[in-house]
Amino acid sequence: MGNGLGSGQDAEVTDARREFAEELRSARELHDPRPLSQEALARLVRTSKSTISRIETCKGPIPPELPAKFDEVFGTDGKFKRLYEEIVARSFPSLFRQRMALERSAIVIREWSPTIVPGLFQTADYARYLLAAGAPRASEQEITRDVNNRLHRQTLLVGDTPPDVYVVLCESVLRRRFCPPEIMRRQLKVLLEAGKRPTVRIQVLPLDAPGSLFIDWPVSLITAPNHAVSVCVETYKTANIINEHDHVLTAIRTYDELTSEALSTRESARVIEEQMESLS
Repeated sequence: MGNGLGSGQDAEVTDARREFAEELRSARELHDPRPLSQEALARLVRTSKSTISRIETCKGPIPPELPAKFDEVFGTDGKFKRLYEEIVARSFPSLFRQRMALERSAIVIREWSPTIVPGLFQTADYARYLLAAGAPRASEQEITRDVNNRLHRQTLLVGDTPPDVYVVLCESVLRRRFCPPEIMRRQLKVLLEAGKRPTVRIQVLPLDAPGSLFIDWPVSLITAPNHAVSVCVETYKTANIINEHDHVLTAIRTYDELTSEALSTRESARVIEEQMESLS
């Protein structure tokens, strides 16, 4: 998903960043039994003093692994993680925010991708190539911000109660070479490892499989705790969230057809491994 910011969103993101910075500075200065310098905090969370300084002055992106570490140091029960999630959420247009909110509370996520590895499983290098290609005039700072935002979405896969995630990939996703072979090889390795998790199932749809209603677009079916299903369809620079009962049933039936035509998880893993070896 793209996430170019308008002026209103810029202001929202700036406000959220400022709140994060103020809370971090306050927690550091009021730390018990004694205040922590930026350098001391940096040592505790295994980063640099300059990184802490940039965060407190709202310059540059916040490394996505740091909010949880701040919560651990200060005993703030997830406050910095929540503030960071708010920064990420405000950087997306409203429809994308809705989709991310659905993801965060989902019990099941079913993904179909005809073109690329879904964002929930992308490596930083793979995501960077994708985002840079889609925004050739973006600055390095903007690309880094978007990569970090994309990687932050993946935290839902490693929580205490991660959703079940079912993925069907077109075989062309594995064979597309828009990035250097070593980056694609690492991406396929991550995909292969993800498929070994008990909550993740990855299937590959062969190139000679029949066409379907979803053939043109990436589609996600997101199941809420009340078992209601929302269908998210991505197109150029936008997305549509569909909740109408008949359309949702059609989407579920189409996804079931894709899974029945796709290779088994074991056969899919073998295909991914073979493609990895071809990139060696």
